[in-house]
Amino acid sequence: MMNKRVCVIGAGPSGITALKNLLDEGIEAVTYDRNSEVGGNWIYSEEESHSSVFETTHIISSKTLSQYEDFTFDDFDPNVSDYPSHDELRRYFQAYARHFKLYDHIEFGTMVLHCERVRDDKWEVKLKQNGLEKTEYFTDLVVCNGHHWKPRYPEYPGSFSGEFLHSHQFKKAAPFEGKRVLVIGGGNSACDVAVETSRVSARTAISMRRGYRIIPKFFMGKPTDKVGENLAWMPLWFRNILSEILVKLTNGSNKLYGLQIPDHPFGATHPTINDELLYRIRHGKVHPKVDVEKMEGPTVYFKDGSQEDFDTIIACTGYILSHPFFDQEFIDYSSGPVPLWLKMFHETYSNLYFIGMFQPLGCIWPGAELQAKIMARELAGKWKRPANINALCQKEINHPHYKQLDTPRHTITVDYHKFRKQLLKHLPKNYISKQPKSKSSAHV
Repeated sequence: MMNKRVCVIGAGPSGITALKNLLDEGIEAVTYDRNSEVGGNWIYSEEESHSSVFETTHIISSKTLSQYEDFTFDDFDPNVSDYPSHDELRRYFQAYARHFKLYDHIEFGTMVLHCERVRDDKWEVKLKQNGLEKTEYFTDLVVCNGHHWKPRYPEYPGSFSGEFLHSHQFKKAAPFEGKRVLVIGGGNSACDVAVETSRVSARTAISMRRGYRIIPKFFMGKPTDKVGENLAWMPLWFRNILSEILVKLTNGSNKLYGLQIPDHPFGATHPTINDELLYRIRHGKVHPKVDVEKMEGPTVYFKDGSQEDFDTIIACTGYILSHPFFDQEFIDYSSGPVPLWLKMFHETYSNLYFIGMFQPLGCIWPGAELQAKIMARELAGKWKRPANINALCQKEINHPHYKQLDTPRHTITVDYHKFRKQLLKHLPKNYISKQPKSKSSAHV
């Protein structure tokens, strides 16, 4: 352990908990981040940047299921809203970093250019900092660069003569005032963008290629995921059936809103958490459309034979899983399966970790914190990984938590509660509750 020197890529929510837990174990670690502050994707900017949040973004999981065990929202600010805004989250992550004195171990304004495993116990990391390039060497590499920053664009026959954007470029609704807007997608970003543009646009339509389940943020006055937490003891298949029933009782049929009926079981796609879309549809502010057939000039043709002219298209079609600092022949998870045990351990390289590179039906950060604790304990010699890592990686690919549709979005999906239980199995009983919250520093 005394010879360990660890590189952490990224100072977003996953990177800072990775750094915190490494330092707790007395391990030397350095974090590099291209930005000038902690927060990653949650540092809002009106300019197109690393961040994909926009002016009115709130998280889609409730605060009690979206916090670190070592530093809760109550430790930060007991008055944080049930579904925190991007600004509340930014301030929370920065308070976490101050609380555990992480800033002394973070080098901002630094781009990680290339990482190469030059020996079994040595990584060469090339960096660009203040316009100058430099090279550092580490025993271990921890990847926390996020997976919501490289846009995935859809492709359709023909060409569109108007403005064509990705949701990554959408920052606020004002620029679309008086315009005819088509939003493409059925996920959380698509529904949020459709709702926001519909407040100012001449007309907003939303094109979905299939039926999606639109789930409200509150059920019986409680955050919906907190209600779901009470069902976590059930087998996953039964929980899915019950969730399907609850959604139908709450919203009725998708047909009532002009939306397609889902043709797949609950959990086969990510449910969309949105309180306003169905309201805006029934009030004539958002107009549902089916999938796009082709485009010609300003005209978009849809697969049901309808057509309509638009000024702007906003494609909310997800992101590509990208690690530009690796050679593609070394690691490329941009398509196909992601063979990582517990979504963090590489099948071959024992000194390479991925923290936060999973997509739960819930929030990432609590799981990333547990991953970070397991990683730090291994590097400190307190825990040993199984010998059959390769077989375990393949088992995860062949037996995912959900049998989802075969799309790039679904290669890293986990069930929040089931994944948490899997991670906790590799930590001592009551390990989290025994950790002193101020082990790395005093209170803020």
